[in-house]
Formats: sequence, C-alpha cells, structure tokens
Amino acid sequence: MTEEINPQTTPAFKYCRESRVFKTGRVFPNDVNNHKTLFGGKLMSGIDEVASISAMRHCRTNVVTASTDSVDFLRPIRPTDSVCFESFVSWTGRTSIEVFVKIISENLYTGERAVAATSFLTFVAVEEDGTPTPVPAIIPETDEEKLINESANERSELRKVRRNISKKLAAQLNTIKYWE
Repeated sequence: MTEEINPQTTPAFKYCRESRVFKTGRVFPNDVNNHKTLFGGKLMSGIDEVASISAMRHCRTNVVTASTDSVDFLRPIRPTDSVCFESFVSWTGRTSIEVFVKIISENLYTGERAVAATSFLTFVAVEEDGTPTPVPAIIPETDEEKLINESANERSELRKVRRNISKKLAAQLNTIKYWE
C-alpha cells in the first residue's frame, strides 16, 4: 500500500526558501587542528545541525539522517575567518529529503568571502513510531536553487548504488572482537 500525501495536513509542495537556514560563527583556537585550520569534524557537526533544521522545516515532522552524501572541503577555514552555513532542501522523493549546505568563510580583517565547502545530506521523514512518511515536493526559485535541483536525480541514483555497495560490503565484514 502506497501512502499518499494528505492534502488536509501536508501541502503538496513547498519552496526551497521555506527551508533555508543560516548560521554564522567564529573560529576559535580550540576549533582548529595542528594546521591551524578548522577541524573537519567541527565543520561536519555544523553541517548536520543546519541540514536537519532545513529538513524538519520542510516536512514539519521528525527526520532521521539516511546519509551524508558528500562533504567537499574546498579551502581552509582559519581563526581569522567567520564561517557561515547556509542550507536548504534541494530535492525530495516520496519520503526522502535532500539538503544542500554551502559553507562560506569570511576573512574578518579583509572581508574576503569564499565558498569553503559544500555538502549534501539525505534525511527520511518519519512518524513517531519510526515509519517513513510522505513529504511535500520542492520548488526551486533562484538560479542557485535550480542549478542544485537539476542534478538531484543523478545524485539520488548514485546514493542508491552506493547504499547497495555498502550493504554488500557490510554483509561480508566480521564483528569479532579484535582481542579474542
């Protein structure tokens, strides 16, 4: 039985802008690695935080992270920089939500801004009992939203292939305690 979107409770579509999240922060000494650049894990934590907010804004229900599809580190982020996370829902399936995150660094002394990283994450909307629930379709409006949305079907297919490969690999891995 296929669940359909209930027009009484769930809109048939939403605009990307309705899920947009911005978060700007400073890079402090305890946030950097031995290269004096922002820890990758610290950046990934911020990515997951804003992406999950975008996903929940879109469907207004619980979401679970299905995958972090990519995190591309494009340039270092230093303690002289601020870091701005911008996220929005870029594509939806029946119950899945793809979120795009753009990370912009800004040198606080010069004002120079650059895209420092990009990321795609996929979430699944779920009911309280954990069963997947349908989500509204997405409508991109800006040139950037349209650009990201245009390649979403290809990313979705790649996710399916990668997930199947991961499942096959996991089935062959052992869970033996190394000390036994």
